[in-house]
Amino acid sequence: MMTDRFTPVRALRLTLLVLGALVFLAPYIFMISTAGKAQSEIFSSSLNLIPQTWSYAENFAKAFGRVSMGNLLLNGVIVCGLILVVQILVAIPSAYAMAKLSFRAARLMMALVMLGLLVPIHATALPLYVAFDRLSVLNSYFALVAPFSISVFAIFLFLQFFRGIPDDLIHAARLDGMSETGIVARVIVPNAWPAITAFSIFSVVAHWNDLFWPLIVVTNQAYATPPLGLLYFRAAEAGDDYGALMAATLIITLPLVLAFLLAQKRFVEGITMTGLKG
Repeated sequence: MMTDRFTPVRALRLTLLVLGALVFLAPYIFMISTAGKAQSEIFSSSLNLIPQTWSYAENFAKAFGRVSMGNLLLNGVIVCGLILVVQILVAIPSAYAMAKLSFRAARLMMALVMLGLLVPIHATALPLYVAFDRLSVLNSYFALVAPFSISVFAIFLFLQFFRGIPDDLIHAARLDGMSETGIVARVIVPNAWPAITAFSIFSVVAHWNDLFWPLIVVTNQAYATPPLGLLYFRAAEAGDDYGALMAATLIITLPLVLAFLLAQKRFVEGITMTGLKG
């Protein structure tokens, strides 16, 4: 078939894609390479991607030994998981109401959602910190999760997706006697998995890598998230053991890479369908 032929245009396109992929993967490749090098080799004048002396075992042993790596990863899973679950539980009904229900404040709520996208966490960090300090909830999972429990980006993303769901499907569910809660749970959610998966990737990556807010509300290492744990590791190592530091960074970033590879198809489908149906 004509579409299967390896044309010069297709070859050029693949070449550009490969070069672009290498550019974006270069930091990760360098990190994997450095994680296997001895200290003397890292600071040598020669730059080799393949370590001359493989020190992966030594560097990974330091990464697990100098800080509680298991606790850091567990805290990351707990915090990101709680944030994601609460965000979805709040965003889906809110987006459904604005997309499929008729009420006077719908346009005002949409405008507020759009305005909410413009407000960064940095603008509300100080009042939130003061409030949490007075409530004595600093150094807790609550302090790490509560400010992100409502995601205006999630509401906006689901709103765009739900607008593409046929109204006839919802009317048929109402004729069958379903309540609005039942429609959301049994009609909307099963059809919204691409959008939910896409948002889940955005949410988990953002909060797994977040350093700003944990650095403010956490001083107890027992509640440290992965990026904050890297700071403790670097402080313990005086900031010069880059082989072990890259090994620790590799351990912390690997779950995100695996999660994205597993959900890649759904992620691309969710972003594409949301854009087309918006």
